[in-house]
Amino acid sequence: MECIEDMFPVVDSTRHDRDYPAIIHRKRDRCELNGTASLSREERRRRRRATAKYRTAHATRERVRVEAFNVAFSELRKLLPTLPPDKKLSKIEILKLAICYIAYLNHVLDV
Repeated sequence: MECIEDMFPVVDSTRHDRDYPAIIHRKRDRCELNGTASLSREERRRRRRATAKYRTAHATRERVRVEAFNVAFSELRKLLPTLPPDKKLSKIEILKLAICYIAYLNHVLDV
């Protein structure tokens, strides 16, 4: 029976850091790129308020999304056998155990 560790190799995060170095821009450069350098003071203020409203709405949507994921992980966890039964598993442990358990059940059905 093949488990998750055999199917997915570990990703080397140092390669990403080496291939994509951080680039720092000055504030003036960002304003020119965004097109905000020529905006009036009032227009910049209006945009900041709209951005704040967007951030608040986005944060609310993100909280709902994360809560839905947590509920789904909790439901999946209830269906998986572990010893001891009340052992707290991380999300990655739940996914790995689910994959191995499904593979085991497929093996049992094939025999």
